[in-house]
Amino acid sequence: MSNEGYTRLDRHAHTAADDLRQFTLDVLHGLSEKPKRLPSRWIYDEHGSRLFNDICELQEYYPTRCEAEILHAHARDIVAAAGAPLDVIDLGAGDGRKSSILLEAASGARYVPIDISESAMQELVAAMRQRHPGIEVSGIIGEYFDALNWLSTRSGRRSLVLFLGSNIGNFSKVQARVFLRQLWEALNPGDLVLIGWDLKKDIDLLIDAYNDAKGVTAKFNTNLLARINRELGGEFNLEQFRHYATYDVYSGAIESYIVSMVRQTVAVKGLRTSFDFDEWEPIHTEYSYKYLQADIDALAAATGFAGVAQYHDSRRWFTDSLWKVVKD
Repeated sequence: MSNEGYTRLDRHAHTAADDLRQFTLDVLHGLSEKPKRLPSRWIYDEHGSRLFNDICELQEYYPTRCEAEILHAHARDIVAAAGAPLDVIDLGAGDGRKSSILLEAASGARYVPIDISESAMQELVAAMRQRHPGIEVSGIIGEYFDALNWLSTRSGRRSLVLFLGSNIGNFSKVQARVFLRQLWEALNPGDLVLIGWDLKKDIDLLIDAYNDAKGVTAKFNTNLLARINRELGGEFNLEQFRHYATYDVYSGAIESYIVSMVRQTVAVKGLRTSFDFDEWEPIHTEYSYKYLQADIDALAAATGFAGVAQYHDSRRWFTDSLWKVVKD
């Protein structure tokens, strides 16, 4: 590790040009499909990330508060179950605020965030060093599983892997199972994971969390079109599109869309093409799957983990699962 506070896995050097190239291909592919779709990952440019931070402060958006309540109440129990010496490995750390709650109880631990973006890593390392001057910060720039495999042969410590904030909900149930199995394969016996899950609950409560009264979530979702305009020379008139989110009772997922309110053709100069939209035609942007406890337990059993503890907020709207890696 360098004085920068992170290690770069050279074969995964990732640049802004790489991002733009992939963004271009994803837009061309997604808007050429029927039905149209765009990956939610592209909402999170600098502007989109600020909007998401604003969403986390909204009254309607309960998951952030629920998980913070859980971590404040159980951080010491979680760290004690993991033992020492400990690497706290953070997948999808964001600004690190929730991870910081655990680190306050993890004296002597090493904090290891993993991210493919060097600029995001630089910001996070600086912030966490300031918040926790007594904790070693040793980030890794690379893909999640490559970084975990690299670390598992070098660390000599038990790992506690964090995948918080109901990020698992952005995967389909099949994708979640594959992700968790890959996570199991990348870790050593006795390592632990802490995973956040948004639970099934009153449907109106779920829908309101993705359709806030101030319209922040709408701005967040349509930031995808604004980003196409900024980076690819798109000519989307955002006044002619609207955000729409609904709950599918069969799949158990909130589904988010951007809907064209008129029949129109939109040029994207950077792609040297244009895309036709029918009146009220949607672009799918995101799934957010909700879970029952039985679903969570079944995923643990199917992917090689043993349950250690289950932590809930006071209203039982959200849960964090602490699982241990079991290998024969």
